[in-house]
Amino acid sequence: MSNPNRPLSPHLQVYKPQLTSMLSIAHRLTGMVLAAGVVVFTIWLYLVTTQAAAADQLAAFFAQGLGAVLLFAWLFTFNYHLCNGIRHLFWDAGKGYDIPTVYKTGTLVIIVAVLLTAGEIYWGYVS
Repeated sequence: MSNPNRPLSPHLQVYKPQLTSMLSIAHRLTGMVLAAGVVVFTIWLYLVTTQAAAADQLAAFFAQGLGAVLLFAWLFTFNYHLCNGIRHLFWDAGKGYDIPTVYKTGTLVIIVAVLLTAGEIYWGYVS
């Protein structure tokens, strides 16, 4: 039998959010969003081969309004997950574990993901 008066471990309600924990949570969430996006993309590919009119309707949805916002959000999640994944590869190699480097690379991941997304949106509209 366990002692009901034993101290409990602190949990998320006790800790102050830190850049490192937020980036870790965001990496997991973006992975889930990307998986959902792949399902939508697969459905669209299936529609292209079987029902061209339905595929055109889905493409039209993603070309404007809420669909465009969702597409741009998916694009950002891809860029963030890619940049943070590269950061994790360096960690797998044993590089960048000291706290100042972790914070610098975390900030860099966010900046590069935003710049990549902005560049892709800009060049997508220009061309």
